Amino acid sequence: MSAPRFPVFFISHGGGPWPWIDGLREQYAITEAALKTLPQTLPARPKSILVITGHWEAPVFTASSAEQPPTIYDYFGFPEHTYHIQYPAPGSPVLAAGVRNLLDRAGIVSGESPTQGFDHGTFVPLSLMFPKADVPVVLLSLKSGYDPIEHIRVGQALQPLRDEGVLIIGSGLTYHNMQGFRQAGAMQVSRTFEQYLTDAVTDPSSQERLRKLAQWQQAPASRQAHPHEDHLMPLLVTAGAAGDDAGQILMSDEVMNVSMTSYRFG
Repeated sequence: MSAPRFPVFFISHGGGPWPWIDGLREQYAITEAALKTLPQTLPARPKSILVITGHWEAPVFTASSAEQPPTIYDYFGFPEHTYHIQYPAPGSPVLAAGVRNLLDRAGIVSGESPTQGFDHGTFVPLSLMFPKADVPVVLLSLKSGYDPIEHIRVGQALQPLRDEGVLIIGSGLTYHNMQGFRQAGAMQVSRTFEQYLTDAVTDPSSQERLRKLAQWQQAPASRQAHPHEDHLMPLLVTAGAAGDDAGQILMSDEVMNVSMTSYRFG
């Protein structure tokens, strides 16, 4: 009996450590509810989780190999208690090695980091999805330069993990302009670009889906939504890992005067 194939997710993770801030957490009610119920929609309990995070960039695609990854507080200006948050999930050197093996077989140069920890794009959604922190987690970096085709190819190389009990999550945002949040017109910009992404993600043709995502800079409002595309590239990796599975909207929330949408493939 073959193992069930896992879906792939792109999660818009929101701003900073929002689940730990009263008054801010309430604004993410839709996101919180969707993340808390997401594990119930999986075909089985994942053996491990691979997160492609918009908060880690390296010269080559790099996998975290720490057995007990630390917590990284990669935000500023938040209450003191948010700098003591812990998400003590174990790492998985075995999965990290498996990721590198798949990339090597695809002719993609990779590296590993024994010190990389969980950034807020990782521990925020996972703390809601798996609050017991009892599922091993490995991170995969983006590659400097943000070549869209390279990131899609990485996802394609990682497809076999879906049949091995690994939950693949891309963590970023459909809108990420630090100067644009809460500004007049930001909501329209986010919706305009997000409509392009949704049309691409839901295209039934995998070839067209990936072509549209690779050409994201041609979309209306693309650079207004993403002056720097670090938070968009995880979507391209997950779309590559989705293979023939078209995407659908998992949830759409409105926070900081912008729209932020998450997607499920498969």
